[in-house]
Amino acid sequence: MSELKDRVSKEIITAMKAKDKIRLNVLRYLKKLFIENDTAKKPVPEMDIVISHAKKIKDSISLYPAGSPQALELQEEVIVMEEFLPKQLSEEEVIAMINEIKASQEKPNMGSVMKELSARTKGQFDGKKATELVKANL
Repeated sequence: MSELKDRVSKEIITAMKAKDKIRLNVLRYLKKLFIENDTAKKPVPEMDIVISHAKKIKDSISLYPAGSPQALELQEEVIVMEEFLPKQLSEEEVIAMINEIKASQEKPNMGSVMKELSARTKGQFDGKKATELVKANL
C-alpha cells in the first residue's frame, strides 16, 4: 500500500475515534476513489486523484449561496482535502518559474511555456491562474 493510502487509512481511524463525521466521510470517499483506481484499466497516480477531488469540491462551493449549510460543509471538506495536497506555490514563485522557462527556450510561446509550467506545478498551483500569469509575462 502506498504512503498516501496508508495515511488516509490512519486518518479514517482517527476521525472515527474523534466522531468527526465530515472528515470521516471525506476520507472514506477518498479511500473509495483509491480502490476504484486500483481496479481501473488505466490507473492514475494517487496524488492526481486527491488533486482532482479537491478541485471538484472547490468548484461545488460556488453552486451554493455563501453562508448556506451546504457551502459551509463543502468548505470544511476542502480543509480536509488540503491536508493531503502538495504545498501550494505562491504567484511570485510561479512567475519566477515562467521567467526561467522563457529564458531556457529560444522562441517562447504560450503553448510551450504552459506545457513545461504545467509539468512543474502539477497540483501546486491553479491552472487558470497560471494561464493568466503566462499571458501577462509573455
